[in-house]
Amino acid sequence: MNYRHAFHAGNFADVFKHAILAGLIESLKAKQTPFRYFDTHAGAGRYDLRGEAARKTREHEAGVQRLLEAVRLPAALHIYLNLVRALNSGNGGRDIAVYPGSPLIASLLMRDNDRATLCELQADEAGALKKLFAGDARIGVHQRDGYAALDALLPPPERRGLVLIDPPFEAQEGEFDAIGDALATALARWPTGMYAIWYPIKLRQQSAPFLRGFARRKIPRALCAELLLHPDNSALRLNGCGMVIVNPPWKFDRQLAELLPTLRQHLAQGRFGQQRVEWLTGE
Repeated sequence: MNYRHAFHAGNFADVFKHAILAGLIESLKAKQTPFRYFDTHAGAGRYDLRGEAARKTREHEAGVQRLLEAVRLPAALHIYLNLVRALNSGNGGRDIAVYPGSPLIASLLMRDNDRATLCELQADEAGALKKLFAGDARIGVHQRDGYAALDALLPPPERRGLVLIDPPFEAQEGEFDAIGDALATALARWPTGMYAIWYPIKLRQQSAPFLRGFARRKIPRALCAELLLHPDNSALRLNGCGMVIVNPPWKFDRQLAELLPTLRQHLAQGRFGQQRVEWLTGE
């Protein structure tokens, strides 16, 4: 596997994914009972934007940096952006040097009695995760295949929570098939869990069969959100991204309908920009 997220940390896809993730975790905190956060492809957890990889691409400048400089943002964005600012408080929180990955965002939002299971197959990134969360009794790090872990570790003792499935998509169609199979297994073991599946959009015909599969598999409640910054007609670049949320929180579609136009407005890289929120099944 050659993918390294350090080259892309804080880009528009991260902003989209992490703003939604923060909203989902906040919804779980509405109840006092503890929850479990499960991350199948956790990465390193924390990224140095002044490191060599990030400086080569500078993708965060067209991503999270734009949001930090914006005004009059919806409340749904402030949870996520305040976490980024807090991690960069030493330099005023605007010229950012550190970007949090999904595990770090989750850990900062979790309460003392909530728990997280983080899976990462790559040895160096799993090692970085273990170092980052050393001493945090709430969090377990596993160097293992995240898809297989869903079958082995679900359901969690807490009986409620969120699974983030966010693979690197080095093989487009093959990854979609792997997600579909893993999700079917996970839902059979934990049908009441919440699942958030991130996917890239390059050519529309690559993601369309995956999205149709939620109805074919008779998954009862699946909500889709997408953000496009370029037309979905080229396989040579990341044109946009999407997230399917299975068993989403009540009225979360309304929160997304408020969030996505703001992201499109501030992250658009030209005249083109589209967003959509659509129920694939249910509602």
